[in-house]
Amino acid sequence: MPLTFTPICLTDQARYRALLAACPGATSDYSLANVWGWRDHYCLEWAFENDLAWIRQTLPEPAVWAPVGDWGSVDWTAVRCLTEHALVRVPAPLLEIWSQAMPGRVTAEAAREHFDYVYSSRELIDLKGNKFHKKKNLLAQFRKNYTFEYQPMTTECVESVLDLQENWCRWNECESLALVAENEAIHKVLTGFDRIEGLVGGSLWVGGKIVAYTVAERLTPDMLVIHFEKGDIHYKGVYQAINQMFLEHEAQTTSLVNREQDLGDEGLRQAKMSYHPSGFLEKFNVRISA
Repeated sequence: MPLTFTPICLTDQARYRALLAACPGATSDYSLANVWGWRDHYCLEWAFENDLAWIRQTLPEPAVWAPVGDWGSVDWTAVRCLTEHALVRVPAPLLEIWSQAMPGRVTAEAAREHFDYVYSSRELIDLKGNKFHKKKNLLAQFRKNYTFEYQPMTTECVESVLDLQENWCRWNECESLALVAENEAIHKVLTGFDRIEGLVGGSLWVGGKIVAYTVAERLTPDMLVIHFEKGDIHYKGVYQAINQMFLEHEAQTTSLVNREQDLGDEGLRQAKMSYHPSGFLEKFNVRISA
């Protein structure tokens, strides 16, 4: 029987989260806020079958994402749909399981643009050593030059955050397809902030005006995913400030920070590398022959 896909909806989030919690190697793509926020852009749907959740995209081309659930309890040789679709965003641990379960049938290509960047929370909070000298200097300038206040994100400040996002788009001329799509995803997540379980966020204020915000989600007990982070660059050091202060307040019990992919954008790749990742969560495009 083919999988029965239905539109992604928040009413099924508890069921999905339970399978995500059982998944031994999930990446940022599979967090609930990500699949919800980007649902319309990729035309995402999901299907629940045999204690697995499958996600299908129809844009920009049809493909199925890796299944979410307890990978170790599945007889993969009996899962027929694996041979019926192009499989994308497949985490490295699952590729290894498939390669061992179905020797000679699995063909994979690394999707470098989708690798998640993973950092030490403590390093990004403390910013110790020469490698973080520029970041710490910019943070110090922000602390010195502005009378600021950090606030955890609540539903009461979402409207102000959306105002900043609108201004950010105007400053950065959000006309490219990528920025337009991101802006739509941000609006979808923020307007559902009180309905999406597990979301956390932070905001920076100067003189009663919001100047930066972060939206994040706990992917595992040990890893926090940063989904969106925007700031008003008229305030020098604002990005270094929201990065460090958010983690200082919200990631004290989380040892790893996942700052998602660079999507092949060279400028974004340089920015992510400048914070010295401790590693990557690798993902692959996969084909499995019958």
